[in-house]
This record gives sequence, structure tokens and C-alpha cells, in this order.
Amino acid sequence: MSADGQPSPGGVPRLRLDQLLDELQVRIDEVRCTRDRLNGLLEAVMSVGRELDLPQVLNGIVEAAVVLVDAEYGALGVIGDDRKLAQFLPVGITDDLRARIGDLPSGHGILGELIRHPEPLRLSELSDHPASYGFPPHHPPMHSFLGVPIRVREEVFGNLYLTEKRGRAAFDEEDEALLSTLAVAAGIAIENARLFEDLSLRERWLEATSDITSALLSGIPQDEVLAGMLERAKDITSTDLGVLYLIGASGELRGSLALGDCAAAHRGVVLPSVAGTLAEAALAEGGLITVADVASDRNVTVQPERWAGFGPAVAVTVGTKEKLSGILVLARRHGRPPFATAEVAALPGFADQVALALELADRRRDAEQMSLLEDRDRIARDLHDLAIQRLFATGMTLQSAQRFVDHPEASERLARAVDDLDVTIKIIRSTIFGLREHEPVGGSPTLRFRTVRAVDEAAAALGFAPALRMEGLVDTDVPAVVADEVLAVLSEALTNVARHAGASRVEVAVVAADRALTVTVTDDGVGLPGGGRRSGLRNLAERAERLRGRMDVISPGPGGSGTRLEWAAPLSEPPA
Repeated sequence: MSADGQPSPGGVPRLRLDQLLDELQVRIDEVRCTRDRLNGLLEAVMSVGRELDLPQVLNGIVEAAVVLVDAEYGALGVIGDDRKLAQFLPVGITDDLRARIGDLPSGHGILGELIRHPEPLRLSELSDHPASYGFPPHHPPMHSFLGVPIRVREEVFGNLYLTEKRGRAAFDEEDEALLSTLAVAAGIAIENARLFEDLSLRERWLEATSDITSALLSGIPQDEVLAGMLERAKDITSTDLGVLYLIGASGELRGSLALGDCAAAHRGVVLPSVAGTLAEAALAEGGLITVADVASDRNVTVQPERWAGFGPAVAVTVGTKEKLSGILVLARRHGRPPFATAEVAALPGFADQVALALELADRRRDAEQMSLLEDRDRIARDLHDLAIQRLFATGMTLQSAQRFVDHPEASERLARAVDDLDVTIKIIRSTIFGLREHEPVGGSPTLRFRTVRAVDEAAAALGFAPALRMEGLVDTDVPAVVADEVLAVLSEALTNVARHAGASRVEVAVVAADRALTVTVTDDGVGLPGGGRRSGLRNLAERAERLRGRMDVISPGPGGSGTRLEWAAPLSEPPA
């Protein structure tokens, strides 16, 4: 101030200049802050668009959102078909704390509010909202909240949830705008990732189908191929249990294969029909059905205890209603996410290809069987037209020459030779009959036919076809009671080899000679265990004793190479 009370020159302008400079600095800071946040938004948008793996994309979105609006905690909730949270991916909570909190939210309270009303929601205090009903024990305190929906082609995919704004009491409009912009970019990134995931999934199904078809047509045992198919289906759908029910011609369950958790409870299931099972439900739904909780599903009324502990499941028919080969069931443990539409979309096509491959494999086996039968017929013709005629002619020549032999011993030898030729001709005729015999029409099947069938049936359990040799008049000289015991012995012996021997080769011989029938089963497996249970062998020995026969087992013991079982019974009728 001057002496007369007037303002000193330059005082007011300097004050105004300081105010202007301060205001300019504030504006510059705001611009810089806005620029930094825009750069952060750009970086966030770029980061969520770099990945194509959907789980990584979802985690990247949450992490980018937390950094973008400077939040303490964040999460992304994926909405399922039931309008609840199918997935919940939190950020900011440690694994230990998450375990103490317990089950992840399913979409109630404030989280469900965004599901019901997919619009941005910003709160300065969570507990003040009418939909809020508190937090579970061990949950960290949360006050400020910001949530925005993520849309993929107008469909609400899920929601972003952010809580606890750092350094301030609440999120502001700019935070909401930035997060909404990020949600748009997230929707594009999710769509790209889903398209890539669908394409990859389709390629994996096609590759699995091609591999299974090639394996079946290459002659690999069917059970081995089906087990590989189950393993591939489990892997592609990320399931814990895979079961393939085999359906018979009359609609009965004639067995099953199973891999994964609790598989033992699902193997070898035999039922008179598919009633009360997921197989029946799949047929009713046109070939495919998904259930949210198989353990409590109303369609499963037969042996439901086998599904205890499992939740989401999908069942698909293998074949058509006119010719159904089986039912494929895939299940996840309780608490795991349900099957998405994209995950099971390719299953019917996969099952159709498996059914087609099984049909082609059946045709191939039929063709091989026809070729085998033709070879047998050819061999039978050759034996009849060449071998028997020559033997018969030789016998006639010897009989004619016998009257010119005066020495008694020489004459006796000639007589024995003629008798041996007669027996040989009978054996060859029996062999010819066996070669030409296929499925008997009327009457009881012969022992030769039943033996061939028993050995063929054992091939499925063994994984390969045993070698079979039959000698002697097994169809004419073997009493019926002995023949029945032979079939039981063969079945028991081959089953033991399949279960315990780990063999890669088995030879079976059924020989009727010297007034006895001898059955020999030889394998190249691990040998008999020392001191183990041998109830099966004891049964075989008792069968031999009842017929006044014997049983011998030659094995080097555990770790050795192979076992030879020889079972014999006299050809005379056993005592009553």
C-alpha cells in the first residue's frame, strides 16, 4: 500500500497471476492424469487382446481392470445357462484366504444384481444397497464397489466386479467410463478366444475320430481301441470319469468300459434294459443329454449310488435307435463347471464316427470269418479228395499183399498197419467234419464247434486270439459229461490267463488219443504267484478228480516265463 492508501503497483496482477498459475497447474495435472489413464486403458485393451487361450484371457481382463481403476480387489463372474455364476475368477485374494472363505459365490446379493440388471453399478458403500446381505466368515471387508457387464454380440457373458478404491472413498464416473470401455474390448477378446477354442476343440475331435477309425480298421483289439476312445473323450472334455455302455441287440446292457475316478464301480455293468439310466434319457432326448447333477438326477433310478460325488454329466448315443451300439457317458466331479454348449456340440458327430468304425470293424471280422471258413472248406476238400483216397488205396494194397506173406510176424505187422490206416482215416474224416461244420442247425453243438467258440470268445479278454489245435475223434469218442467239463475247464483256464498272466501268446490243444481226452493250455506270461490264492486251479483239479482224471501245472513261479496247464480225463463214462 502507498502512503495514501492506494494499492501498490503490481500487487493485484501478481496475485491474479499466482492464482492462474495454480489453476493451470491443476489443469495440467488433470490432463496428465487423464493422459496416463488413457494410456493405461490403451495398454489394458492391448493386453486383453494378445491372448487366444480363454482362461488366460479371462484372468488378463480381471488383472487389467484392477490396475486400470486402482482397485484393491477384482473378479470376473461368468454367467451360466441357469443365470447363475458358472465361474468366478478373483484377484487380490490369496489362495489360503480363498480356501478359508469356502465355496466361491454363485450369484446372489450384489453379484446377482448385475446378473438380473446388466447395467453399470457404482456404490460408495456396499452394505447400503438393498440387495446386500453381508459376507461369509474370513471374507475381507469391502465398501466401495464398481461393476459393469461384459457383452459378447449382445449376449451378457459375465460381469466385472471391482471393490475398495485405493486412496479414495469411492469410484467415480471416470472409473466407470474406463471400466465400461475395457468391458467392450474384453467382449471382443472373449469372442475371439471362444472362436479359437471352438476351432481347436473341433480339430481335436476330428483328430480323435480319425485315430480311432484307423485303429479299429487296422486290426487292433476292439477293447483296446474303445479304451483309447474313452481316454481321448475324457481328455478333450476335461472330465473325471468316462463310461461306455455296450448295448445288445435286444436293448440290454451287456457290459461296460470305464476310465477315471471311481471307474471300478462302473465296469462290467450288465442290466436287462437301459431303463432308469442315463442311456434311456439320452435315447429319449434324441441322442444327447446333459445334466447338472448326475448324482441326484431323476433319470438315474438304477444303481444311483455309483454316481455319488459326481455333478455335471453328458450322455450321447453311439449308433442309431435301429442299431444302437452303446452309450458314452462323461462326468465331472461335484462342484466343477457344467458342460458348455460348445464342449458337447461335437460329441454326437464323434459318437456317430465311432459307431461307423465299429460297424466297419464288424464287417471286417465277418469278411475274415468268411475267408477262414472258405479256407477250411478247401482244406477239407483236399483232405477228402487226396489224403483219404490215397490212404484207402494204400490200405487196400496192404490187405491184398497180406495173403502173399507167409511169415506170421510179418503178416501180423501188415494187419496192424492196415488197422492204423483205418484209424487214421477215421481221424481225418472227423477233422474234415469239424472243418466243414459251422453253426449247427438243430440239435446240440459238437465239442469241436463249442471249443472253437470258447477260444474265440476268450480273445476279447486276452487281447489276442489263442492258437488252437484239436486232434482225434473229439466229436464221436468224447462222452457228453466229459465234453461239458472240457468247456468249463477251457473257460476257467483262459480267464485265469487273461486276469493274471499278462501273456502275449496262448496255445490251446484238445487231443483225444489213447482212450483219454487231454486239454493243454500254455502261455508265456509271468508264472504262478508263490503262496497266492489258487481257487481257480483247485476247481479244475476237482473237475478232473470227479472224472477219475488228473491235472498238472508246470510253472517256474513268479517272474518266470510261462505256465503249462494239462488237464486229462478218461474217455469212458465216469462212475455214477
